[in-house]
Formats: sequence, C-alpha cells, structure tokens
Amino acid sequence: MGTFCSVIKFENLQEVKRLCHWGPIIALGVIAICSTMAVIDSVLWYWPLHTTGGSMNFIMLINWTVMILYNYFNAMFVGPGFVPLGWKPENSQDSMYLQYCKVCQAYKAPRSHHCRKCNRCVMKMDHHCPWINNCCGYQNHASFTLFLLLAPLGCIHAAFIFVMTMYTQLYNRLSFGWNTVKIDMSAARRDPLPIIPFGLAAFAATLFALGLALGTTIAVGMLFFIQMKIILRNKTSIESWIEEKAKDRIQYYQLDEVFVFPYDMGSRWKNFKQVFTWSGVPKGDGLDWPIREGCHQYSLTIEQLKQKADKRVRSVQYKVIEDYSGTCCPLNRGIKTFFTSPCTEEPRIRLQKGEFILATRGLRYWLYGDKILDDSIKEGVSRIRGWFPRNCVEKCPCDAETDQAPEGEKKNR
Repeated sequence: MGTFCSVIKFENLQEVKRLCHWGPIIALGVIAICSTMAVIDSVLWYWPLHTTGGSMNFIMLINWTVMILYNYFNAMFVGPGFVPLGWKPENSQDSMYLQYCKVCQAYKAPRSHHCRKCNRCVMKMDHHCPWINNCCGYQNHASFTLFLLLAPLGCIHAAFIFVMTMYTQLYNRLSFGWNTVKIDMSAARRDPLPIIPFGLAAFAATLFALGLALGTTIAVGMLFFIQMKIILRNKTSIESWIEEKAKDRIQYYQLDEVFVFPYDMGSRWKNFKQVFTWSGVPKGDGLDWPIREGCHQYSLTIEQLKQKADKRVRSVQYKVIEDYSGTCCPLNRGIKTFFTSPCTEEPRIRLQKGEFILATRGLRYWLYGDKILDDSIKEGVSRIRGWFPRNCVEKCPCDAETDQAPEGEKKNR
C-alpha cells in the first residue's frame, strides 16, 4: 500500500513538473485570459439569465473552455507512448532493417524516433511540442489535433463576444450621454447600473484579449491545417521530411527506383480512422502497422538506413578555428549570424579552437554536425551534436578537395 501511494505521489510530481515550463504557462495563460474576459463580457453584452439565446451563448462558451482544457491536458499527460526499453522485433532477423538506440538500449520500432527532450524512443513520433511540454505521437495525436481545432473555434466565439461587448458598451454610453442632455437627467438615474462596470481598464483588457484570440486563431489554425494534411495521408511531420529526403536522394544519385510511402492506406477516410476512433484509443499497439499493397513491412526503416548511410558519405569534416560559447544568438559572430539563428529547439554546441566536427546539414550561416571525440572523451558520452556558426570553422584540406557538401548546403550557395 505504501509503495502504491509513493508511485502515485511520484507520478503527480512529474505531472506538476511538466506544467512548470514556458510552453504550458503561456498556453494556459492565454486560455485563462480569453476565457475569463469572454465570461465577463458575456454578462455585460448578453445577460444569460434573461433570454434563451443568452443562456445558450454562455453554456457554449463554458463548453469551449472545458473541451479545450480536456484535450490539452489529455495530450500533455497521456503522452505519445514510448517504445519499451530493450525492445526488439519478434523475428531476430528483422533487426537488420532497424536502427538501434544506444540510449534506450532497444531497436527503434517502425515509425518511432528518439526524442532528445523526452530521452525516450517515441512511438509514431510527430514532433516534440513545447506548448504541451511533451511529444505528439501515437497515443495523443488525436487529442493534440482536437485541441488545435477547438482552440481556434473557441477563440472565434470569444472574439465575437469581445467585439460585440465593446460595440454595445460604447454605443450605450454615447446614447446615454446624448439622452441625458436632451431629455432628462432623472431618466438616466432610473436606468439600472451594469452588474460589472465597463471602464477604461475593462476596455483595455477586452482589447488585449481580442488580440490574443485573433492571434491564437491564426497561429493554431495554421497548425491544425498542417496536422490534418499529414493525418489524411497517414504520415507524421518527420515521415513527410523522410519522404522528401528519399526523393532528393534518388534524384541526387539518379537512381532507378521509386520510394512509396508504405502507411498510406489509399483512402483519406481510412487514414483518418488510423488516428481518430470513437473510443478515443488509437488503433494498433504503436509497434506494428498496416501497410499498403506492394510495400515491405520495413520499407520506411530501410529508407532511413539508406539516408543515414548517405549522410555519412556526404558529410564534411571541419576544423574549429575560433571558439564558440554555444549561445543561441551570438553577438560576436556577426549581424547576419545573429539574425539567422536556426528557429528550432535543437541544441547549439560549444566549440573550442582545434576541435574537429563532422557537418551533416547546414544553412547559409549555420551548420549542424557531430563533434569528433577523442577516445578519452568518448567514455560515457554517446554523441555531442548541434548547431554552430559557419564562420567558426573551416573545411579540412582532405574534404575541401571534394565538392561534397552537407545536406542543405548546396541549395544555399
């Protein structure tokens, strides 16, 4: 009994820690501000106890808030589902088609990827979302997408309430002032005072909430559109990127082959049902997936292994010529480097003069790669990789002679 209670306390503590992050704090803050101001303004604009329309408006507003928070916390706390530690395929020969994760001490199941933030291999990983401080994947993809749908709808309703409240309150004030002068001051005294005074502070708060609601509608609405686009093709954001790289690889080497994405069931409705179910529990176990006719069970993982091998071949070795502190936007590396810092949560790595690094991809002013570690440093350290400024390094002579460039570098020349 005592062990069970300690486990419950530990899990609750982990959930509280998940909330203590800038993403959930900002997201929940926006929800709280918009919902609170919408409730207050509804009382001013369309008193819910006097008319049926006012009651329905108020109930719908509360309903939006409840559904948004339910799906938000569901996506956050249920999580994406992780590949079991030490997992390996039932048929040992199938391991040749899979990548091995040294951190999880397990093979990466099809459609799974290791998340550096969660420090686990995530089943059907789409991306790590800072707004829920968790990964979006197999188990919570539906809840996350529903949140992306409900948040803009709730914000549109709230924005309508904000606009109508400001309009009616300002109109009533102007009418009140004109009638007071033209008719009778005593008539104004008999008018009932509003339950909540709508002064300058309330107007400013409503205007601020309107800006948040409109901004959320645009930003989150675009994310919903992107998510639905890939769901209807039964893909994830990472798998869409893998498919694009497959096309680039085939075109680069002029290969006589065609990559067919194996998990697209050929029908949008069938793809939709792979994520959304009436029970709320996604189909399958997150490890084995149905595939379309003509595809191998490990078609995607085989392509990933090809891309990984290709990346090693096309990578370029650089030597560090100037120290880099690892800051996100370094001021001492030039204005262009400062303003073109990669917009990603991927890490930056500290460099010291004389070190060597293997770059695998890059932008115009930044490169991404792995440090080439000495044997003495390798013990206890798996990999050190991340972004660094291009002007801190120079190509090694052996790689400068070959005209091979990291992925993305040739396109930016």
